Amino acid sequence: MLDFRLWATRLLLACAIMPSGAAAARFEHVEIVSPLARKGPFTARMLRPAGNGPFAAVVALHGCGGLFTRKGEMQSREVDWAERLVAAGYVVLLPDSFTARGISEICTVKERSIHPQDRAGDAAAAARWLADQPFVDASRLALVGWSNGGSTVLWTVREGFMGQGADFRAAIAFYPGCRVMAARPQWRPRLPLTIFIGGADDWTPPGPCRELGLRAGVTVIEYPGAYHGFDAPNSQIRVRSNLALAKNGTAHVGTHPAARAAAIEAVMGLLRSALERP
Repeated sequence: MLDFRLWATRLLLACAIMPSGAAAARFEHVEIVSPLARKGPFTARMLRPAGNGPFAAVVALHGCGGLFTRKGEMQSREVDWAERLVAAGYVVLLPDSFTARGISEICTVKERSIHPQDRAGDAAAAARWLADQPFVDASRLALVGWSNGGSTVLWTVREGFMGQGADFRAAIAFYPGCRVMAARPQWRPRLPLTIFIGGADDWTPPGPCRELGLRAGVTVIEYPGAYHGFDAPNSQIRVRSNLALAKNGTAHVGTHPAARAAAIEAVMGLLRSALERP
């Protein structure tokens, strides 16, 4: 199902749910060893609300730039979303699919040693790890990913993946590369999936995602005029170069304030609906 509306910006609501920033120092380091992880053990960062829970939880998947910047700081987009989700009462687990495998970033790498289908194993392992924690309600899990992490979401929610045990109730993919799945007529998500993408995205163009919306029952929300990374906090629009998988090696990235505010409202609403107690 397609929804091309640009959700109305509600400034009062956007201001009310802005994260405080105080949670950034409370990320916990987690090590995950699981046969589900195709590329071996990996680490993660976790942020959780105060109290014993059990809480609903969100697995959040970073993009091709990795979970950390070159300075070793967590990416501002992931921190912003994690703080927002924790403020809403969710545990957030952010798998780091790169560092433990000797990878810093893959945005500029054409011959890659890790792919979204590999990272789907990390997402599954993260879900099972969360399900084993006493402060997590294993029946209320959701999956979110950005860019390469969004493409990983598409692999993770495919029919037949994950098998028995803890699974996600809903999934959200920000500006994923949809071309591979659009070319697979048998691909279907086994759970509700919503894609958020910019209408002007020239890194992962919206066309293939629209095809998934029409063919596979995926909800696609497209924001006219928005580029890749439109939901990042305070990111000036610029042209990135040396990109391995972008047309001509370049693409626009940066914040679109109206699309960002609308996506925040939409995501929080989706999670409230999907993760409410039975």
